[in-house]
Amino acid sequence: MKIKIAIIARVGAHKDFQALGLKSLVSQSHPTPFGDSNPIHVFSSQDIDFAVLSRHGEDGYQVSAPFVNDRANLYALKALGVEKILAWTAPGALNDCMLPGHLVVPDDILDESRNGPQTFFTNQGLGFIRHNPVFCPELRAQAIQTLQNGPYPFHSQGVYVATTGPRLETPAEIRKFRCLGGDLVGMTLVPEIFLARELELCYVALAYVVNFAEGLKERPYQPGILFEGLATPAELAQVQKVETGFAELALSLLPGLASTPRHCPCAWLMERYRRRGDIGEDWRTWFR
Repeated sequence: MKIKIAIIARVGAHKDFQALGLKSLVSQSHPTPFGDSNPIHVFSSQDIDFAVLSRHGEDGYQVSAPFVNDRANLYALKALGVEKILAWTAPGALNDCMLPGHLVVPDDILDESRNGPQTFFTNQGLGFIRHNPVFCPELRAQAIQTLQNGPYPFHSQGVYVATTGPRLETPAEIRKFRCLGGDLVGMTLVPEIFLARELELCYVALAYVVNFAEGLKERPYQPGILFEGLATPAELAQVQKVETGFAELALSLLPGLASTPRHCPCAWLMERYRRRGDIGEDWRTWFR
C-alpha cells in the first residue's frame, strides 16, 4: 500500500467517504515523538490509496484549533509515506465577493496567530526556509483546473489570515485584517502549513466560506445557534450544500493531485541543511 496523499479535514471526515461506500482499509492513531496523532483512516478509490485525518475529532468537536497537535498529525502522515496534503478548511470571509458556500484556493497566508509550536525544530538551528510560494504551486494549479469544471462558485486566489481562537475575531480585528489585504480569516491552516513545509510536503488548501466575518454585515446576536447569528439560515443552507458534497468533491480532486509531479520547491525546502551536513537523508533523525 502506497499512501502518497492525505486529506486533512473537518470533524469525522472519514464518515463522509464511508457514506459513499468506501471502506476503511486501516484506521488507527500513531505514536510520534510529539505525542499520538489523531486517528488516520486509509481508503482506496480510483486506484489511489489516500489517508483522511480529522483535525478536531472523530465524533464531535473535541479539540479546538489552538490545541490540535499538528506536529504529531503531520509526522504520522509523513511516516506513512505521504508526500501531498489537501487541507479542507472553513474560514469566514473578509472579502465581500467571497460568499458563504463559495470555494477558495488560497495563495498566501497572513499569520496573526499566537499559537504554537510553529516549528519542529525547537531550540535547533533549523527551519530558516523561504515561504514564497506558501502553498504548493503545482497542486494549486491542478486544483484550480479541476474546480473550473465543478458545481461550486470558486475563487482561484485569496489571502488567508490566521488567528488563534477558539474565540471569533472582534470587529476591530476584522477591519485591521481587511486593511492588510486579507480575504479569509480562520484558525486551522497555521501552524499546519508551516509545519508541513518543514517536512517537505506539498500542501494545498481548499477553503469553503462559512460566514461573513464580524462586522461585514449587520447581524444581531442570536443565542444558542451556530455562530450566534453571524450567518443567516439562507447562508447556512448554501454552506450545507458544500459540506454535503465534500467527499465527492475531494474524490474529484484526488486523481489530478495524486498524479501531479513534484517539480516544485516543496520537496527541497531543507536541502541547504542537507548539503551542510546538519541533517541526514532520513528525516526521522532531524528532531531532537
